[in-house]
Amino acid sequence: MTNSRKYGRTYHYPFSPGTSSDDRIQYEYWDNISRIPLLVHTEKLDGENNCLSKLGVFARSHSAPTTSPWTESLRQYWKLIRKDLGELEVFLENLYAIHSIEYRNIEHHFYVFAIRDGDQWLSWEETKFYASMLDLPVVPEINIFQTPPDKTAFEQQIKNITSGRGTFEPFESMTGQPTVIEGIVTRNAGRYGINDFSENVFKYVRKGHVKTDVHWTRHWKRARLNYEGGDYVDY
Repeated sequence: MTNSRKYGRTYHYPFSPGTSSDDRIQYEYWDNISRIPLLVHTEKLDGENNCLSKLGVFARSHSAPTTSPWTESLRQYWKLIRKDLGELEVFLENLYAIHSIEYRNIEHHFYVFAIRDGDQWLSWEETKFYASMLDLPVVPEINIFQTPPDKTAFEQQIKNITSGRGTFEPFESMTGQPTVIEGIVTRNAGRYGINDFSENVFKYVRKGHVKTDVHWTRHWKRARLNYEGGDYVDY
C-alpha cells in the first residue's frame, strides 16, 4: 500500500501573503508561466487533500489509506469505482468536514482538482472529462487564458480575484462572518510531467487563512449541502 505518491507541495507566488516559514516560494514563476501557452485559474478550497487510486483512499501523507470519519462516505464511493480507475490517481478537495472556512453554497462534498496517470499530470480538459465520468465535480474554474503579456497586470488580476467571495459563499467557521476565498491555484492547462510540477502549478493564498484556534480534527462538524439527499456522495 506504499506505492501511492502524495501530491507535490504547491509553490506560492512571491506575492502570496499567506505563506508560513515552511512554505515554498517559486521566485522564478514568471519565467515558467511565460513558457506555458495556456493556463487556468481555479479556486483554492479549504478542505483535505484526498486521493482515490486503485490502492485505496489516501489523505495528504499517502503512508497508508486513510480511515478518518470524514472520509467514510468517500471510501464507500471508492468501493464502487475502484476497478474503473486503472492507473489513474484522482486528487480532490474533501469538504465533508468544516475547516477554517464554512461553505454555505455547496452541492457536493468532494471536488476534483487534478488527476495523475503514471508520470504525467493530465490536462485540465482531461481532468474534467474523467471527473465527469466518475460523477464528481471539479473545483470552481475561474478562467482559462493564454500566456499573459504583462507581469504587473497579471499579479493585479490575481489580487482582484482573491478579494472576492468566490463560488461557494465562504464564512469564517469561528466567527460566522462572511469572508473572501482562500486563494487561487494557477496551473498549466496542458499535460506536464510529475518532475516538472513546481514549474507548472502555483498558488496565491490570503493572509491569515487558518483561523481555527484548535486543529479542526478535534471537534469537526459535517458541512451541510444545499440539497441534502441530492447530488452528492454519501452512503
